Amino acid sequence: MKQLRYLLKREFRLFFTNKTMLSVFFMAPAFYALLIGFTYKKGKVENIPVILINHDKTPLSDQVTQMFEDNHTIKVLNYIDEPAPLKDEVIKTEAAAVVIIPERFEALMLQKKYPEITVYVNTSNVLTANFATKAIQQILGTFSAGAEIKALQKKGMNVEIAKTQYEPFKANYITLFNTTSNYLIFMWPAMMAVVLQQVILMAMAVTFAEEFKRDSFKRDFAGKHKYAVLVMAIKCLPVWIFANFNILFFYLCSLYFKIPSPVNVPNFFLLTAVFVVASTNLGVLFSILVPDALKATQYLMVIASPAFIVSGFTWPTSAMPQFVQYFNSIIPLTPYLEALKIMVVERGSDYLTQKYFIHLLILALVYFVLGWIALKIKINSLYKKYQISEDDESDDFDEITDSENNLNENGSTPQEI
Repeated sequence: MKQLRYLLKREFRLFFTNKTMLSVFFMAPAFYALLIGFTYKKGKVENIPVILINHDKTPLSDQVTQMFEDNHTIKVLNYIDEPAPLKDEVIKTEAAAVVIIPERFEALMLQKKYPEITVYVNTSNVLTANFATKAIQQILGTFSAGAEIKALQKKGMNVEIAKTQYEPFKANYITLFNTTSNYLIFMWPAMMAVVLQQVILMAMAVTFAEEFKRDSFKRDFAGKHKYAVLVMAIKCLPVWIFANFNILFFYLCSLYFKIPSPVNVPNFFLLTAVFVVASTNLGVLFSILVPDALKATQYLMVIASPAFIVSGFTWPTSAMPQFVQYFNSIIPLTPYLEALKIMVVERGSDYLTQKYFIHLLILALVYFVLGWIALKIKINSLYKKYQISEDDESDDFDEITDSENNLNENGSTPQEI
């Protein structure tokens, strides 16, 4: 028991004396949570610049212009003449689209010659282009239907009958999830999961890579492969505990930004706990395999950096090559994001997240077993390298508690135990 207490004190001392780890593990999540939250706080893009060129200047074309100006999604930039070159003007004004009403628009409509309104869409930014296109289609569709119904009324047709003539059937569109198309609800929870995995991997990358350089670790654990599981658990314990503070902070931020809470909170915390364990085990594995802390961090960042892109959260995995699908299936973020979307965005039943829970559990177990095997090999190699006898190891491990108060910032005692 005294040995366990010594190891726990030692590990927490190492954690709190590592200023880099503290800043990364606590400050980075808080910074990103607030930054991303305030960035997407509105949830919907409004006042998107749209260039409107009215070559007709008649009451009917002015009515179209007025309908554009009444829409809150777009901000109309009225042009009398078409600028040359048009592409340069789009770039200069950052316009998402250009709408051109042709000459003799009203006359051609009255003559039933179907004039064409030309719309150029700036797809350099797909998000704003989609919002602008949706608004333009809605405006022009409403205007077209109104014009057709009025034409039928002028022929003496009743307004209700005119509606049915123009629209022989009615289509009802009902949104099921994230009904307001709020981008904050869609992106913020996912980005917080990305941040959490990132800081966990960065924190765990230095754990064993730094330990293998400390004299205290060599003395305390060289040859003691039977303690590999205990060592792994103790090294992960601070991260497991303090990750809850980050999750709590994320939850408080979600209340402030009015993001829906999961329907079943215990199920959410259970999945999140397994996600944290899987991420820490992945970090531990690389920290053991790569003895240099900087290189271990770099390798883990190679995995973590594209994790969100290949996770299938914004781009379906079915559209990815098979080798990319294999790659994203071994990253804990992938199943967790799928479960998170069901719990927070779609607010689905608990059984729908079970397969992702099992996926995370398998990853956690696989990375744990691989890390355990790697650590046993490493401890045995330390034993052979430093030629520590079995009796000395046993005596040293029994006596380490006598110097537990003399730990320095590097986690080693000032004298031989």
